Amino acid sequence: MPSDKLAKVRGILQRFTTPLLPDDYSALINPLWSTRELRGKIERVRREGDVVHLDITPGWGVPTSFHAGQYIGIGVLVDGRYTWRSYSLTNAPGHVAGTLSITVRAVEKGKLSNHLVGNVQPGTTIRLLAPSGDFHLTDPVPAKLAFVTAGTGITPVISMLRTMAERRQFEGSDVVLVHSSRTREDVLFADELARLQKEHPQFKVHTRITSEEGRVTPENIDQIVPDITDRVVYACGPAEMLDEMEAWAKDAGVELKTERFTLDRISDAQGGTITFPGRASIEVDGATTILEAGEKAGVNLPFGCRMGVCHTCVRPLVEGHAHNLVTGETHEAGSRVRTCVCVANGDLIVEA
Repeated sequence: MPSDKLAKVRGILQRFTTPLLPDDYSALINPLWSTRELRGKIERVRREGDVVHLDITPGWGVPTSFHAGQYIGIGVLVDGRYTWRSYSLTNAPGHVAGTLSITVRAVEKGKLSNHLVGNVQPGTTIRLLAPSGDFHLTDPVPAKLAFVTAGTGITPVISMLRTMAERRQFEGSDVVLVHSSRTREDVLFADELARLQKEHPQFKVHTRITSEEGRVTPENIDQIVPDITDRVVYACGPAEMLDEMEAWAKDAGVELKTERFTLDRISDAQGGTITFPGRASIEVDGATTILEAGEKAGVNLPFGCRMGVCHTCVRPLVEGHAHNLVTGETHEAGSRVRTCVCVANGDLIVEA
């Protein structure tokens, strides 16, 4: 329904729905019309082994404009509670009016990823957070560009490649992709990458099968791309690969942009009881973040990237000590902590 007509419907409902709000009734007519929260509906589900491709129709108020490479937060009802994660958008901005697409691979102990791959069906209503993230193409696109990805690290990059193809940005550019995967069967978007390389001579793809050739490292990447130090590099993949790439780029003076999907949870933090005053308390280990603890206890804290980058999740630490898994810092009472990357080092109280 067009926005002007929907506004008229809300106006009519407001006259007759006291003490309930118009939103309570319009959401019954169509779940995507809620203004209390951003919602979407999964329209298409395409499964490939341990991977699922989802097309999502955004509801009322969800921004549909984004930069290629950004991610979106989704909340799905699993076992009676909403489980939230962030996933890279894989479609090009504006490719299909209003549609948002993601690709998810099931990971061990990944509650939401396993649910999406194994169970979610078309027509499911989900909650959304607006697209965000700093890992995206610049305008103009660099003349010499390299993408280095591994596993599902290809997902934000496929959006960039699709965008470049649609906007004819391969013309006049020199673009190379180095993508590694454990097996040939695990390579995501293999057919599309082959097609893009065939259609755009300026674009070269190097696929490395790590079970046969070993993984990509700063020591061997110049054998694959001899002029790698002359390029702007975008990298996305496992933490170990990105740590090595960041150290290499600093020493070599290379412009590098990275995107991380997972946290390194190894630390000396001992865990403890996390209390959200007036809401709930929960005992956790030293690898469970404050944000995850809240979700397990039914306390939904704000968040964005879940990697400590966007600062959407920052909350006051009332008592105790929290350990930051990214920086290694110890935060004391009175400080503001990023709940998505901080864990309990003893009992603590966090303002919800």
